[in-house]
Parts: sequence; C-alpha cells; structure tokens
Amino acid sequence: MTETELPGLQAQFQTDGLRTLGLPCSGKATIPYLLKAFEKGAAGAVLCTCPASQCKHLEGNLRASKRAEAVEGLLEEIGLGKGRVVVVTKEQGQSEELIETIRRLQTELSEEYSVGAQPTRAVLAGGRVDHRRESAA
Repeated sequence: MTETELPGLQAQFQTDGLRTLGLPCSGKATIPYLLKAFEKGAAGAVLCTCPASQCKHLEGNLRASKRAEAVEGLLEEIGLGKGRVVVVTKEQGQSEELIETIRRLQTELSEEYSVGAQPTRAVLAGGRVDHRRESAA
C-alpha cells in the first residue's frame, strides 16, 4: 500500500471504523504489535504484504505471514476464535482484492457479533503508508 493509494482506501472505509497503520514493511508487524491492536479494541486485522519475490526487505512478507498465523493461534487459544487476522498479498495498483478482503472480514465479524457486543473494526498494517510510528507497548 503506497501513500498515493491510501486516501482511496480510507475514503471507501471512512465510516466503517478502519484504522490504518503505516509500517515500512509488513515484516515489522510483530506478534506483540498485532496483539496490541486487539487489546485496543480491534475485532480484526488485515496485513497487506508485497508479493514473495518483490519484498524490499528480503523476507518481510514471509515473517508477516508466520506472525499472523501465530497470532491466530493465540487468539483461538484464549477463546476469540480464528479468522481475525488476514494476510493479503498486494501488488502496486491492485487494491481490489485488498478492499474485498477488508469488506469480507468486516462482514464476518459483524455477523459473529450481531448482538453488538464488540466493535466491527479492522486494522490494516503493512506496506508503505506513512512514516508515523506507533508503539506496540
């Protein structure tokens, strides 16, 4: 996700509670960083990674995928279930799959919490969105 693609994504989800976090590489999304999103009230998280052979940081996209799987396991272990962390491989200029994945995750989470017990919010992390840093601690 580039800085030029971000405004379009935010416009599509402006009222849906989507919060974007910019990272220089999706591989920077550590397990504690992802868990912090859920501690702060996120119902789900979407990690946007670059294609396998195009990662500028060598294997950042692979690290992100493995960490997402680990967080999924932890969430299931504590009773929140699976399907809350989704990894999307996105090439520059190809936002349709990312948008569809976010919508699908929001729909699944809103159906799961149709009583209104939990907010239906997804957090997008990864790619080069901006240079703002947020601490996971």
